[in-house]
Amino acid sequence: MQTFTMIGNSKKTLTLDRFATGLKRIMQTNGYNFVEESYPDVQLVFNFVDPADPQYFRRKGKGTFVLSIVENNQPTQHILQKAYPLLIRSLGNMMIYLDRSSVPHQTYFVTLEQGCYSTKHKEASPDYFQEVFNRIRPLATSQLVIDNIFIPDLPQDLWQGDEITSSLRKAGQKLDQLNLLPTPFPIDQLLSPKELRHIQRLYGIGGLSYGNLSARKQKNEFWMSASGVNKASLTEIGRDILYIKSFNDKDLSMEISVPPHVTPRRASVDAIEHWMIYTEHPEVGAIVHIHAWMEDIPSTEINYPCGTIQLAEAVAEQIRQAEDPTRAVVGLKNHGLTITGKSLEDIFERIEGRILPQVPMS
Repeated sequence: MQTFTMIGNSKKTLTLDRFATGLKRIMQTNGYNFVEESYPDVQLVFNFVDPADPQYFRRKGKGTFVLSIVENNQPTQHILQKAYPLLIRSLGNMMIYLDRSSVPHQTYFVTLEQGCYSTKHKEASPDYFQEVFNRIRPLATSQLVIDNIFIPDLPQDLWQGDEITSSLRKAGQKLDQLNLLPTPFPIDQLLSPKELRHIQRLYGIGGLSYGNLSARKQKNEFWMSASGVNKASLTEIGRDILYIKSFNDKDLSMEISVPPHVTPRRASVDAIEHWMIYTEHPEVGAIVHIHAWMEDIPSTEINYPCGTIQLAEAVAEQIRQAEDPTRAVVGLKNHGLTITGKSLEDIFERIEGRILPQVPMS
């Protein structure tokens, strides 16, 4: 059963009440069932946030996505700068920002990695709410793979790494030299130092060398940079570099082999994407994911959230269609790049001088 609920004061103004009513109607029209806030496994929560005092929803289930909704009549020349801190404070996966400061009113979508973009239709249009629904459908249908199962069985001869982990360390330094931000826009200019620290803790950002790297070890098992580590300093096995063994499709978890004496870090949310690629394409030797862009590349059509099976499947489909899946460059819509190669060295040689730090939004 596909479920959603609404919290916060959606009746604060007549315009906000009309929006909430239309949103509820379009969700139900498309087969989603409205439930009470206490429903334990609700898939999508619409949190109507007061911009003067944003409150967050405490998730009860790991599969719950939160969409923050803000209505504001205060003029601003920079919607993203106004809305982005509210998204962070309300701990949302996405935000709908209803700008009432001018006529006609504008509706914007704001996300952590996908920037800021507006609807094509105005609220008076009969197609408006269907467009809103189409934008949020990826949230409502996605399956997160963010849990990890740590198994302390990494062979002792790998506790200090191997030639593959050495290549990961070198590639991490190259990634750091690209000087890419955690998002395709200057996040450090949009947030106060306190807010930036908050988002670093919340989303596991460990420095500005954001992205992840992996290299195949054997079969579909691979070494991968952990979440929240500085890619320029990948040192300890089991903490900075993880050995991904498998995907547990029953528990939607990544199985990770670690040394028994190390307290491991979590795997990157993109581990499921890497696992799918290695499983389907045995000749792919390495993968790099960054929040940047390159010109004249194919791209996924729907901006699914990070760490979901649906995003991984969309990327896998693009690689499947590539002329050479072992050397593919795939754009993730409004998000970034996934690049395959025979090795990490091969990938960085091919992308040198071609990386654009700004991801196009649509």
